[in-house]
Amino acid sequence: MALVEAGRYYNSFEAGLAQSRLEQAGVDSVLFDLEMASYGIGLSIPVRLMVLDLDLQIATKLLQMPK
Repeated sequence: MALVEAGRYYNSFEAGLAQSRLEQAGVDSVLFDLEMASYGIGLSIPVRLMVLDLDLQIATKLLQMPK
């Protein structure tokens, strides 16, 4: 099992909302490069929402659903 990118966000707030959405559905995830957004260089280095490769399909569907 490997981690794969399920989403890319240019601010930590949106990334946190997406991660919460997955968590509520029981999909584990982790945010990569979150510190970069805190330092104000998030426009060039996005926050990446990572999930297990086995969960990518369901994570993608959850993230595309209307809020």
